[in-house]
Amino acid sequence: MKNYIFALILLGTFANAQINRFFYDYSYIPDSNNKQNVKKELMYLDISAKGSEYFSRDAFVSDSVQLAKVAEMLKGTAMQASAGGRTKAFMMGGTENKNRVVKEYPGFTTYLLTSIGGDNYKVKEDRKIEWKILPDKQKIGDYNTQKATTSFGGREWTAWFTTELPFQDGPYKFCGLPGLIVKIEDATGSHRMILAGNKKVAAPQNRPQANDTPSAQVLKLMDPGEKRIELTNAQFRKAWKDYANDPAKNMKQMLANSGAGGNTKIIMNGSNASQAEVLRMIEKSQKEEMAKDNNQIELDLYR
Repeated sequence: MKNYIFALILLGTFANAQINRFFYDYSYIPDSNNKQNVKKELMYLDISAKGSEYFSRDAFVSDSVQLAKVAEMLKGTAMQASAGGRTKAFMMGGTENKNRVVKEYPGFTTYLLTSIGGDNYKVKEDRKIEWKILPDKQKIGDYNTQKATTSFGGREWTAWFTTELPFQDGPYKFCGLPGLIVKIEDATGSHRMILAGNKKVAAPQNRPQANDTPSAQVLKLMDPGEKRIELTNAQFRKAWKDYANDPAKNMKQMLANSGAGGNTKIIMNGSNASQAEVLRMIEKSQKEEMAKDNNQIELDLYR
């Protein structure tokens, strides 16, 4: 019944096919051993009649700029490359470097869109967030909010939600409260998301249209969503452990598939390097990076 009422509210809210975009200031500590290093990022929560999507504003802008450059270069050329009826994504540096969370209404089926070692994954959330709503109330910005707590992802969370915004949603995977989450923070202070504003934006057309410009066609065709590997949480944990144990695995497979012999030299930073040297450098670099990124928002997905 709750989902039915929520769906009716959304139909009225999005009668003109617009998206409600909520802005969240996200601060986080990537390395638990260096708590002075606090990163900050502006996140978007786009809510439509069909669901919501939570993603990084910086990644969105960066990808859009890079894709537009490719589209400009490809003007006047064949725009679509397909194999077996599926459109190929062009490989570009800097894309797909940020996680996204997608929720499907009215059941709030939730997916984490992420990547490991160049492989794109769509991880279905199989845990329901159980909230404890408390009587505590607080004014945050323009909104009257109420307190709620939950355990999720290996962390204890405190959220403040408002019934003044009729969306049972919130940043990241958090949802299911009687109103939009205005603020949420874990008990260690490692991850904090605070609502900073909102506006309505036009709903995008996700697939190429007959009257699209060549640039617009490229931007739409380069979305790798349909090529993501679907996993459960348990399967993702295994994929992460495999990667952590051998971060150069994909490069090894690529070199093997290319038919390059073990004596083949690879140019790196203007110098020749053997395959073994390249693989050692990749493994060392990735393990150092992982060591400094040990404080993920969902600890139990990476353990």
